Amino acid sequence: MKAAVVGGGIVGLAAAHELTRRGAAVTLFEKESTLAFHQTGHNSGVIHSGVYYKPGSAKARLCVRGGAMLRRFCDENGVPWRECGKLIVARSRDEVPVLEELYRRGVANGVSRLAILDRFDDIEPNAAGIRALHVPTAAIVDYRAVAAALARGIETIRLGVRCTRPPEGFDRVVVCAGLHADRMVRAVPRGVPRFARNDTGMKIVPFRGEYYSVKRTDLVRGLVYPVPDPRFPFLGVHFTRTIDGGLEAGPNAVLALAREGYRWRDVNLRDLGETLAYPGFWRLMAKVWRTAAGEVVRSLSKRAFTRALQTLVPSLEEGDLVRAPAGVRAQALGRDGVLVDDFAIERRDNVLHVLNAPSPAATASLAIAEEIANAVL
Repeated sequence: MKAAVVGGGIVGLAAAHELTRRGAAVTLFEKESTLAFHQTGHNSGVIHSGVYYKPGSAKARLCVRGGAMLRRFCDENGVPWRECGKLIVARSRDEVPVLEELYRRGVANGVSRLAILDRFDDIEPNAAGIRALHVPTAAIVDYRAVAAALARGIETIRLGVRCTRPPEGFDRVVVCAGLHADRMVRAVPRGVPRFARNDTGMKIVPFRGEYYSVKRTDLVRGLVYPVPDPRFPFLGVHFTRTIDGGLEAGPNAVLALAREGYRWRDVNLRDLGETLAYPGFWRLMAKVWRTAAGEVVRSLSKRAFTRALQTLVPSLEEGDLVRAPAGVRAQALGRDGVLVDDFAIERRDNVLHVLNAPSPAATASLAIAEEIANAVL
């Protein structure tokens, strides 16, 4: 069987790797000159444990299974990873019920060794808060190294080839187009009338996540996160170790002015016009404009970004932070203004579209690939 995979991020690579392992002749298409160029190459490198996700959801199921698979894959392929643990810190009494809900979710999802702590200075001496959820199984890895290991098992990889529609001449096609997933699902095959176009109603809205490197790498031993706002699929600015011994802070979540807009000056009029013309965007903004405004302030002001981080680690100083490369998250948004909070995968005839695969998709990538292969073979 001949199969094509569109997209050389970690989900596309994992899908191509799994299809190859099952005997398919796979060709992977990537529009950039290198693999893992966008979301995979710009994320924080965390192997998530599965405490955030609603029990029974695809994220919960695939994160826990995928995390275990990813660890085994790294061990078998010589990719370094490290279990460094995570603290999710409640900074006020209002956040404690959400923290307790995360604990219940983690237990339901099968995450081991969870504990709610009233004191945690022995784990993170510089972290501040009234209570914390300790997640010892949280880990870190370089996903670009994982991507490179996956690529070694794929028969044919064609770089620098932009697909504006699913490629023809294959028995099965898997589209993992990330920031362009909605455009690919609406693409009209050759010879098909335009009124027959596929349209899920979802729109990909790009959110830029900005990072700083922290000079004083001894401020945090592992991962330190705030209690997330349950209204959003974002986790708030936090501290993460890197596999090479560094320490990063971020990301925030600001509307990007281009689907591949890593800086404020990166503006694509087509991308921005599609976002602003989409009714779901304005329905979302009507509900969250105050939060969105705060994210913009933190983007433009290093002092404001520092103050947000100081709620977790008060001894951090503005001079400790050095601007680091940003990432862009592909987030699906419905017409009702609700951010799609779970993975979304849909098959149309011989084409399977991965429509929404934000965090923890990197952690879950090998488990997602199993589901993709089961659906198309």
